[in-house]
Parts: sequence; C-alpha cells; structure tokens
Amino acid sequence: MASMMCIVLAAIVLAFCFGVAETGPAAYGICQTGCNAVAVACYAAAGVTMGTVTAGAGVPAAVIACNAALGTCMAGCVAAGFA
Repeated sequence: MASMMCIVLAAIVLAFCFGVAETGPAAYGICQTGCNAVAVACYAAAGVTMGTVTAGAGVPAAVIACNAALGTCMAGCVAAGFA
C-alpha cells in the first residue's frame, strides 16, 4: 500500500514539474527537490529512514519500490530541465 502511494506521489510531483516550472537548471533543481521530498515520505511510510538502508536480501519491498519511484521521478526531471 505504501509503495503505491509513493508512486502516485512521485507522479504528482513530476506532473507539477512539467506544468509549472520553466525549463532550465532551476526547474531541474526544483523537480529533484520534489522527488527527494516524496522519496523521504515514502521511506517514512515504509517505516525506515532514508539513507540508512543498504541494498541486500533483507530490504523491504516497499523500500525497493520507493527507490524505483525516485529513479523514475529523477529521470523525468531531466526532461523538465532540458526540454
């Protein structure tokens, strides 16, 4: 449940970046900040602290979903910054 919420939040942040910000370095930075804020919230919803989990067999699936959503969001920021 938490991972789906994080993916939805990441999509909302990404849509916001495309709709409001002009292109360029500032838009890129604003978009990345939004992605990171959502990732921190996603980690908190999963019950862990961002930056304290390493990849391994014991990582909760929600954390992996948070990381995937963060990567997708960050990739979308490239389009916001250079489109």
